[in-house]
Amino acid sequence: MGGLQRFEQRLEQAISGVFARTFRSAVQPVEIAAALQRELDNKAQVLSRQRRMVPNAFAVELAPSDLERLGPYDTALAAELAGQLQEHADLQAYVFPGPIKIDFEPAPDLTTGRFRVLSKAEATVSGHARYSTRHRTRAVLEVNGTRHPLQPPGLVVGRGTDADLRINDPGISRRHAEFLVTAGSAAGAPGEGPLQIEVHDMGSTNGITVDGHRVSRAALGDGSRVQVGHTSLVVRLLEEEVVDV
Repeated sequence: MGGLQRFEQRLEQAISGVFARTFRSAVQPVEIAAALQRELDNKAQVLSRQRRMVPNAFAVELAPSDLERLGPYDTALAAELAGQLQEHADLQAYVFPGPIKIDFEPAPDLTTGRFRVLSKAEATVSGHARYSTRHRTRAVLEVNGTRHPLQPPGLVVGRGTDADLRINDPGISRRHAEFLVTAGSAAGAPGEGPLQIEVHDMGSTNGITVDGHRVSRAALGDGSRVQVGHTSLVVRLLEEEVVDV
């Protein structure tokens, strides 16, 4: 028995009964499972001879009729599918950049019994930059749906535990890039003027790009997109947002 057959058999056993009855003549969970597995195999990126990175965030788009049938069981089904994906990844030496996430979404252009899978690598992001009540957050970094303050003197982005903004992306060095932030002087209020933001490559293995251009250092503005490893960081300028301790 092949690996895919065993994969489908285990999933059938795990979600038999009420799931099987619910999905009769519609999209079958084993079909979704097989498609998710193929997504891992097709999107695997080589990190080393023994490791390949695969997507960890999945959107399963379904016809409205199938999504309605799935509704009462989507949480349980997502958990079962995530467990099966983890087993397959372990067997194939795949590495996820963060937790596995599976969402079910409506797609009006699909008919009953049809579905599609979209995926992306979404790294886990955590920050421990030091904040002060004397500073206002005039800029933030948007990373995988999270926002992190950019304020003087700046922060270091990397995979190591000593980075101010830690991103669990195998393509990122332990100390990958430094964002330097300085405040200009407004009339009568030193340090309250427009922020000046730069990014510097810290000798990383894979380097950095800004708005698609490979650089070692660059000035940044609102909307600037910095690529580190497989992760994009976008600068957003915000007015008068206060950061509490």
